[in-house]
Order: sequence, then structure tokens, then C-alpha cells
Amino acid sequence: MAESDKNKIKSLADAIRDLVDDTPITLMEVCGTHTMAIARYGIKSLLPASLDIVSGPGCPVCVTSAQDIQFAIDLANQKDCLVATFGDMIKVPGESSNLGSAQNVEVVYSPFDALEMARQNPGKEIVLLGLGFETTTPLIASLIKSAASSNLGNFSVLPMHKLVPPALKLLVADHDSKLDGFILPGHVSAITGTGYFEFLETAGIGGVVSGFTSLDIMESIYVLIADIIAGRTRVLNNYERVVRKNGNPKAFNLIWEVYEPEDSKWRGIGTIPASGLHIKDKYEDLDANCKFELKKREVEEPKGCICGEILMGRKKPKDCRHFGKTCTPLYPVGPCMVSSEGTCAAWYKYHKE
Repeated sequence: MAESDKNKIKSLADAIRDLVDDTPITLMEVCGTHTMAIARYGIKSLLPASLDIVSGPGCPVCVTSAQDIQFAIDLANQKDCLVATFGDMIKVPGESSNLGSAQNVEVVYSPFDALEMARQNPGKEIVLLGLGFETTTPLIASLIKSAASSNLGNFSVLPMHKLVPPALKLLVADHDSKLDGFILPGHVSAITGTGYFEFLETAGIGGVVSGFTSLDIMESIYVLIADIIAGRTRVLNNYERVVRKNGNPKAFNLIWEVYEPEDSKWRGIGTIPASGLHIKDKYEDLDANCKFELKKREVEEPKGCICGEILMGRKKPKDCRHFGKTCTPLYPVGPCMVSSEGTCAAWYKYHKE
């Protein structure tokens, strides 16, 4: 890091302390990359004790329901089926096992790798796990359109996508979370634009779209705190080198060309209205939910796991009796310890308390 940036961060830390004084303030970051960056850079150690930053439901692996995970495991255990997934999903626990223990699973690095697998394995059903927020959904939407035009009868997607705004609305309404502002996801905003989050202003809470360097994050915290102290409620853009008000309309519109909103279950949180995405009827032949006769079933969460409370900002990893003992990155009990963007994984790697 350049010496000039170090000096700017120190000055920002001093300015934040002066602004906050002893006022209790709680901010929430809702991006898994921010979760890891804040922990890795030791951002919290630079802030006054009365200023708390909690992690929200910004890790797509963490919020994928156990029901969906188990359905994917069941598919992967079918003789003529091959499930393609990103590596972060392999260790996420289902009912009594994970994808890594299933019979037919292949880790891919690009969604389009799954399409090539379908071409090369005409005797197998290839199912891609459609995971992620608004950042990755346009890519999988494009994949679905390509598959449809190719008439690949042995390819489908299991949609597990989530939308950020419905979760934020739930958090704003949740009085137990006691949030004063949001550090908003830069990657999502690059697709959706900052206007996507302006509903927060009507809800009476502000937010700032942030980049991912330590200086980005400290600047974002400062401008958001300044607004909170001054009583201003607005959505700010502190990532202008990447994010525009209207985002990337071509990519964003691609989502709505292929998908439509539906109620969706978030792991440890419950069902949030219109927070998931359903593949439209036009492409239903590529929807694994429609293609296979397997039924989804309810799956109980591991006893004592508080991932849901952590994702809502009500508790922290250290409050969980499993954390660092029976739950570690090698042997995770809950999803927040599995993903590289999970809150528990970040605490386990970087927190020393």
C-alpha cells in the first residue's frame, strides 16, 4: 500500500472517531467480499468502540437453503445425472451429508463449462447449480439462452439465485438488528446501479456503495457516518470508478428476460417474499425443478448453529457454541463457515479475540 494511502486511512480513522465520539452506531455490510476485506485489513481495529460493523446476508453460499442443497445432493446421487457446481458449494451441509460426498459432482470455474459438459456427455443429464445474487445471475441467464438456442436436451439449471433488496427490506423491518446504515455491495451495484437501492431512503435508512480496498471501505464508512450524525438519509456512491446510477442495463435486463421473482427460502432466516428467481415458462425445459420428478423436502438446521442470527446481524460468530470448536473450515457445521466469503470463516481466519 502506498504511504499516501496509509496516511489517508489514518486521517479517516481520526475523523471517524471525532464524528462518532461515544454515539452507539451499527452499520451492516451486505457483501461477502466486504466481509473478508474488513476482516483481512483489520478495519474494525481502527474504529471507535461505539461503532459496530456487522455482516449481513451477503454470501450466496451461506443463504442457499438446506432444502435446495439437499435437492442438489439427491440429483447428484442419481445414476445418469451429473451436477456441476462452483467449489464453494462442495462442503455446505445438507440433511446428513454434503455435495462433496455425492456420487456425481463436477466443480466448474465458469457456468459455460457446464454447457460444454452437456455437449461431451450426451448420455448424462448435466445440472448446473444457479447460484448468486444480481452479479452472477446475468451470466447464467445468458447461458440459459445459449442452451435454448443449442437445443441441448440434457442440460438444465437448478435456480438458487437471490435478490438483495427484499433481504434489506426485511433487515430494516427487523427491530432486533438495530441498524443505522448499510455498506452496499459494489459488485451487485455495478450491474443494478445505485438507483436499485434508493428505496432505503424512503425506509428512513441510508447506505453507501463501496469498493473493496481498505481506503475504499474507510472512505465509505466516513461518508456514511457523516450522514448519520447529520441526520441525512440517502444512498451514496463511493465506487464511481465502477458503479453508475443506472448500472449495466444490458446485463440487468437479461435477468428479467429469463427469470421472474418468486418467494424464496434463505437459510437460517426463512422465506422472504419475491427474493428469489424462477425461470420463466419460455425456458422451463431448462429448469431442473420442472425436469426432474424428485421432490424437495424440509431439512432441519444443525442443532446449535446460529448462522441465521449472524446473517441478520443479531449475533456474531463468537456467540455460537460450535464456533472454532466443533465448527471449523475443515469440518463446518453451518454454511457461514463453509464459503470463503462467510462471516464465520472470516472470523476464524482473522479475528484473534
